[in-house]
Amino acid sequence: MNRTLYTLLFHLGLPLVALRLFLRGRKAPAYRQRIAERFACGLPPMRQGGIWVHAVSVGESIAAAPMVRALLKQYPDLPITLTCMTPTGSERIRAMFGDEPRVQHCYLPYDLPWAAGRFLDHVRPQLGIIMETELWPNHIHQCAKRGIPVALANARLSARSARGYARFAGLTRPMLAEMSLIAVQTETEGQRFRDLGARPGCVQVTGSIKFDLKIDDQLLPRARALREQWNAVQRPLWIAASTHEGEDALILAAHRELLKVHSDALLILVPRHPERFNAVYGLCAEQFATVRRSGGTAVEAATQVLLGDTMGELLFLYALADIAFVGGSLLPTGGHNPLEPAALALPVIMGPHVFNFLEISAMLREAGALQQVDDAEGLAGAVRRLIELPQDARRMGEAGRAVMQANQGALQRLLDGLGRFLG
Repeated sequence: MNRTLYTLLFHLGLPLVALRLFLRGRKAPAYRQRIAERFACGLPPMRQGGIWVHAVSVGESIAAAPMVRALLKQYPDLPITLTCMTPTGSERIRAMFGDEPRVQHCYLPYDLPWAAGRFLDHVRPQLGIIMETELWPNHIHQCAKRGIPVALANARLSARSARGYARFAGLTRPMLAEMSLIAVQTETEGQRFRDLGARPGCVQVTGSIKFDLKIDDQLLPRARALREQWNAVQRPLWIAASTHEGEDALILAAHRELLKVHSDALLILVPRHPERFNAVYGLCAEQFATVRRSGGTAVEAATQVLLGDTMGELLFLYALADIAFVGGSLLPTGGHNPLEPAALALPVIMGPHVFNFLEISAMLREAGALQQVDDAEGLAGAVRRLIELPQDARRMGEAGRAVMQANQGALQRLLDGLGRFLG
């Protein structure tokens, strides 16, 4: 497949795209809003001549935040246009940068040549930065036509994804050859990009900028104060974060087992997607005394589950806990970022499916900072052990923080690479 055929198929598939938006909009009404932006129509007024950063959804937006803040500091005269593809990503961007006048935001239009071109002519960036591996052939080609360098930041490429790209070499090889910088997390991934057609001189191993997560000095004191307010300093408190449909029931089953031994244990359950908050609350409330974080109701001695149904608070909710389970890993979703709890010196537990964070989870596991479990029974046992052996929990937490500190510096290496394209 070449880019012409890809573009034709994309146009033919637009009715399916519209149907998908409609179906997703039934669960999450925000998908029905700002549809014109997805075709580069009705874009908000924007300052031109700055930096365009694309982060597909919530995880990439959080990963991009330290880089965006560093770019704002390093290039005080340049605006930054932050794009994403999902309503949750959009909410996260607004929560993080709503008070920064130099950050402007819209959805990234679909990968159609005319939409991509209209977006680029509206923004006229000096540089495009795409987070991780959200590669769109027409957007990249339209940048190349306009002489706009494009960098892939914090790039990941699994062996499975590389095989998928290789099957469409007629499309992917020219696209990768048009990239100006591919800043990869590991040498293994760098070689995969080179094998697929990236110019060797454009591939640079910088490491993962996720290690450069900065924790606000007031985060832990704020969390401690809230636990004191709840009279919960001595209670065992664990968090299950970024959970997916089908996973919540397994976590609640583990919590039920835990309560048989530690009757005062408190679980903070944080679903990944906001459209699931009400359904997960119903699931919790059927079995446990549950309060919603969004309701502002205080946690009491009888409370067994706190539903984390707010946006932009995940790090704070982690800071409240003694033990962290990172979701998307009991089911074959691939897992979410274990470095956030590791940065807070929490012992980390994940399920067997961690392919989204394979290298990072392996580093944490080998350092003794992360334990993998297979099912609800294993999760209950792991949480119980860490409650009953607090010295083991502390040792795991310190090991995780040490891994974080030992691998920092990727952000500065990335900024050095990007600096070549910014005057």
